[in-house]
Amino acid sequence: MRLNAPHAISINTSTTLKETMENRPKVRRTTDYSVLELSPLLDGGDDDDDDNNGKTKKDQDRKSRRNVCKSLNLKLTCILKEIGVELSLSIFLFLLWALVQFSVRQLLVWRSMGEFNAERARKHLDNITAFGPRPVGSPENEILTVNYLLSQIEFIRQESNQTAHTITVDVQRPTGYRNFGYFINYYDNITNIVVKLEPRGGEGAQHAVLANCHFDSVPNSPGASDDAVSCSIMLEILRSLSNQSTPLTHGILFLFNGAEESGLQASHGFITQHPWAKLVRAFINLEAAGIGGKEIVFQIGPNSPWLVKAYALAAVHPFASVVGQDIFQSGAIPSITDFRVFTEFGNISGIDMAFFENGYLYHTKFDTPDRILTESIQRAGDNILAVIKHLATSNELSASVQYQHDSMVYFDLLGVYLVAYPARTGTIINCIVAVVTFIYLINRMFLPNGGRYWKSFLYIPFVTVGGLIIAAGIIAGIINLTGRAMFWYNYFYAAVFLYGSASVTVLQLIVFLEKNWCCGPHHKVSHFVLAELYFDVSLMLWSLALVYLTVKGWCSAYVPLMMVVFPLSTKLFCCHSFTQCGSTVKYLLGLSLPYMHITFLIWLVLESFCAILGRSVGDESLDIVMAFLITGSTLILATYLVPIFYLSKCTKEILFLCVSVFVAMGVLVLCGTFFPFSSDPASPRPKRIFLEHTTRTIHDLTGQVVTKNSGVWITSMDYTGMDHVTPHIPEINDSIRVDCRSTAQDCSFSCLQFAITKQWYLPAPEVHPKHALNFTLLDRHETPWGTTNLTFEVLGPSQLFLHLKTKNGTQLKNWSFTSGDGHSGERNVSIYRGLSSSAWHFWLEMKVNETNSEDGIISIAVASQYVHGDDQNTDMLKDLMQRFPDWSFPSHSVSTRHFFVF
Repeated sequence: MRLNAPHAISINTSTTLKETMENRPKVRRTTDYSVLELSPLLDGGDDDDDDNNGKTKKDQDRKSRRNVCKSLNLKLTCILKEIGVELSLSIFLFLLWALVQFSVRQLLVWRSMGEFNAERARKHLDNITAFGPRPVGSPENEILTVNYLLSQIEFIRQESNQTAHTITVDVQRPTGYRNFGYFINYYDNITNIVVKLEPRGGEGAQHAVLANCHFDSVPNSPGASDDAVSCSIMLEILRSLSNQSTPLTHGILFLFNGAEESGLQASHGFITQHPWAKLVRAFINLEAAGIGGKEIVFQIGPNSPWLVKAYALAAVHPFASVVGQDIFQSGAIPSITDFRVFTEFGNISGIDMAFFENGYLYHTKFDTPDRILTESIQRAGDNILAVIKHLATSNELSASVQYQHDSMVYFDLLGVYLVAYPARTGTIINCIVAVVTFIYLINRMFLPNGGRYWKSFLYIPFVTVGGLIIAAGIIAGIINLTGRAMFWYNYFYAAVFLYGSASVTVLQLIVFLEKNWCCGPHHKVSHFVLAELYFDVSLMLWSLALVYLTVKGWCSAYVPLMMVVFPLSTKLFCCHSFTQCGSTVKYLLGLSLPYMHITFLIWLVLESFCAILGRSVGDESLDIVMAFLITGSTLILATYLVPIFYLSKCTKEILFLCVSVFVAMGVLVLCGTFFPFSSDPASPRPKRIFLEHTTRTIHDLTGQVVTKNSGVWITSMDYTGMDHVTPHIPEINDSIRVDCRSTAQDCSFSCLQFAITKQWYLPAPEVHPKHALNFTLLDRHETPWGTTNLTFEVLGPSQLFLHLKTKNGTQLKNWSFTSGDGHSGERNVSIYRGLSSSAWHFWLEMKVNETNSEDGIISIAVASQYVHGDDQNTDMLKDLMQRFPDWSFPSHSVSTRHFFVF
């Protein structure tokens, strides 16, 4: 047989019609690109005219067997080829996952230099956490921990090489405030321990690098990772540096601050008030958002390429990504660190690093030293010591302001090597790559039937992305409505299989319809053409992301840059067409580097956000957020892999498999198989609950008590509310739930602190703290300039909250916290005090509207918060906490609230 034209078939006239129909090759017509596809399963090139010219029956049987063998061989070859493609893809994805997991679990890439001793740092960690929770104002924080740090610093000073260095220690007790607009954060007599290590001789160091940690903790948590381990590491770094015989070029300040959890107060007190603060030219801030693992550098700057280069040159085990910096500074992560205080109030640049793995236990009783591996301490110590040492001997430190001119793109490759280059250079590279890519894509328009090609080019992204969003939204909505919310908190991989299989099902369904549907511009187009088309669509989407991030000025644009350069280069230089032999393997090899890095970034985001979402409050459905995160991650990974689906002959089988996995996971989730919380000692996933036993007292204008009531405010620190707790404690149910949006002043102060809209109120006996609040009006007088001045005395615990509301047109002209601005309305003040039992005073100066002052000119709500000592507990709280299930973590406090009118 001979093919004379794409749509013409030459048939021997001596052959019967029946034989012709049986033996001719199958032809698939195409409306685009005139693609002719011969079925690999049939033999179309063995027509024998002698079959009808006297062949014996024996010859005919031999011929028939030969044709059958050839057909079976072709079928076997096709099956093996199909298995090879599917196997290559499976091996590719498995190796990516295994490599990323190995990288994040391999804490020490290289052997330690021996300058940092992790075992000695661990002893410090054990001793500090042995004091228990260390909230601001507690004896554990202000006395025990302070004395321990001072004793260890003195021991280091005595053992140091005093011929090369000098060590000076200062204990600072700052008082001040930060004005956030909607509230004032005031601190009084808090604690800072500052150590200055400088070369001996001369007039002392004129420039210094600052290392900062905080030794306080949130109430009810030992705070091993946040942040006792960092202070332990700093003690060991101080010992190591002080024993070196080579003098430093510049000084090093070690700031052990004792008030971070109360609103970054101690760092503010140091940078705005301490005389040594003017020496600081750069800093390293040590924090935690999880327990152990690798410490990640998640922001550097601002605009300090020399700091990025310093970290790249000095870090023994680099682990940093500018993606974390862009995400953190965008506000997607609801948190700030001392980094912001130093950059905003000190106008200096620095490096912000933190432990972030296992954030499920962050700020809970499970943040204990035994959960932090010694290898994690060694790794962090090696990195921090090397970077501090590099900065303290660098020439750039003394003139750091001159080097603050541009931002940097930086990211590590599996913790082995840090890639860094100026953002300006990155912008040029991004623009060149974007232009080249768009030229390539526009050139595709001039292929045969390019108009129809581009119609599909435009609608495929909308169909794909729209289908994924709709599917994820519907599934998450159903899970939320059936009461199975947050199942992913304890079973993350169940969510991956559920939403991941749903996403792949949608993608496979689109592939199936594209290859088989009977309507649309690509009816019966070769699957090779469809693969090429989807590759171009993926390339276009990543190019648009590259342009958008570059225009926005985000250094994270390097991610879409990698996802454009490597696939396009592979396509142009290695496998021009998917029809080439071995194109699949070459294609996957070309994708390996960008896919390896983006798989790591996806793990990084999911590892962080899964824990963060599990401890977030609000009315938004967190299941929808998690669904979109996993669906988006699946789409990102699938962009350049979908073309392989188009080449597959097993579309139906893959689609059936994905549907089966999705249905199975959906049934398991809806049946309640995956409970969102766990009490497993090895890997707990606690539900966070806040209990506040309070007594509220309302006074009239004469100071007499009008009403008094007591109860326990119960706050769920996650989206599930009290649905899972009610079966264990029936009295905590929706009948006692309070909507704090309409009655905020009737709720606990935690609703103001954490923007909580719903709480539960359980009536309880009155509280009687030993250190009861005493709020007294000391003086009221009229000033010569026509204002009224009120002076108050407050005697109470270390944590106080004030809510002021002017009445009848009265204006707050001035007060002891900040300069007044004639403000009318409401003002909030949080007050944290160090270890001090003395009375505290403040005054208000107001412009009074005399015509309407009979009902008072201002109302003041004063709340006292007891978060440590005997006053933190009551019999009611103890009994109630014992009834909570073991998979929960009830944090507790006692408070009193008094409402006055003056």
